[in-house]
Amino acid sequence: MINKRLPTLRDVAAAANVSTATVSKYCSGSGRFSPAVEASIQAAIEQLGYRTNHMARSIATGRSGAVGLVVLDLGNPHFTGIVKGASRAAQAGDYSLAFVDTSESQAPERHLVETLSRRVDGLVVSSRLADESIEWLNALGKPVVFFGRYGHEGVHSVGADGYQAGLMIGRHLMSLQHRRVTYVGFPGSRWNAERIRGLGEALAEAGRTLDMLDVDAPSPEAGEAAASRLLHGGVRPDAVVTYNDLIALGLMNEARTLGVSIPRDLSIASFDDIAYGRYTSPTLTSVAMNSERMGELAMQRLLQLIHNDLERPFDEVLAPRLVVRESTARRAS
Repeated sequence: MINKRLPTLRDVAAAANVSTATVSKYCSGSGRFSPAVEASIQAAIEQLGYRTNHMARSIATGRSGAVGLVVLDLGNPHFTGIVKGASRAAQAGDYSLAFVDTSESQAPERHLVETLSRRVDGLVVSSRLADESIEWLNALGKPVVFFGRYGHEGVHSVGADGYQAGLMIGRHLMSLQHRRVTYVGFPGSRWNAERIRGLGEALAEAGRTLDMLDVDAPSPEAGEAAASRLLHGGVRPDAVVTYNDLIALGLMNEARTLGVSIPRDLSIASFDDIAYGRYTSPTLTSVAMNSERMGELAMQRLLQLIHNDLERPFDEVLAPRLVVRESTARRAS
């Protein structure tokens, strides 16, 4: 019986009429080429049935062929979107993906992340981790890219513009003639301050000031608890902006229980634009923070770092997008 020889990198290069180095960079995701060249390489790969030998690559390069992702809560669709985008980029680069869910802890169990780091060639990590965690992450000796803006020099990060996102929501609410706006924030996140700054500036442009209420978790349960504090007694706000969609959904649910009509009695808006917000009643006004694209781009940059194709630290900023739905309306006279 004659064993059919498996196709090699050289076979793909010959079939696509390019160099073996070009095929290698294409397969690893460390190089970008013209659409025609990439199409030719992909066609050759599919025609020949070429598959990268991860074990051989690991021996030859000293790399594992795997990358790691550290997320805060896979139950939050925002982070699920980041995982989806990162996974797509890792797969395109012919890398396997391993991850750790820190369960919303800003000080994750260090040994779990250190164990992960020994199995991978680099890490994509949430910038919401505390500064001390980020310091020892950098000391692991592996390339690290943070998703979410970190704001420190010498750190690689990909994030959305929280200031512009806050400005968008604030100006939207001011255009609807709202006078009393409360922000339900999560101070445990470094992204919180950017959103406050944008909201505050938008309200100041209209001669208004922003009221604040903090919660201890970015969860629906925290939103339900906040609803009672906001809507019982005192002067009720015209509009509420929450740190994320999960808080908003909990707040909306409790507001209905308390007999508050949204948006007739209270407008509600938030950040992230998770899918659930499109199906609640009323549908939720939110700012899309491009979580899936953020994960994809962060992973692409990590692969470039692994292959020494990036020299300088980067802080890439994605533009947010306001999605207006039914939960915000003009203030009743």
